[in-house]
Amino acid sequence: MPHLTLEYSANLADASSVDRLCETLAHVLDAQRDENGARVYPRGGIRTRALRCEQYFVADGNPANAFLHGCLKIGAGRSQAVRRATGDALFDAIKQHFAHAFASHGLALSLEIVEFSEEGAWKHNNLHARLKDASS
Repeated sequence: MPHLTLEYSANLADASSVDRLCETLAHVLDAQRDENGARVYPRGGIRTRALRCEQYFVADGNPANAFLHGCLKIGAGRSQAVRRATGDALFDAIKQHFAHAFASHGLALSLEIVEFSEEGAWKHNNLHARLKDASS
């Protein structure tokens, strides 16, 4: 599991732009490797989703101001170096995606990584097995 949820102001992007961003960020997560070159996140657990916020107030209330906040939830146990590399790669992709918007109006971009215990999570997922079978 890595599950990435993006919340963004309705004035920031259209649906196709956000679709592309979700796909890009999923590929970024899939590309992460640890210090030994092993895959960090199982492909079958990767989720990216975006929630468009119609009601918002940013900074001084200027209607051109926009925001995007990402929250990546991952299972506990990955090293600080892996968490840092993941955050850097995701945030770089987000900044690149919105570079034009950042240059043209007020924009707040943010990202956090939250680790959780497997003890408090319930899962029922056949994607891991399906992806393994598809690659055979």
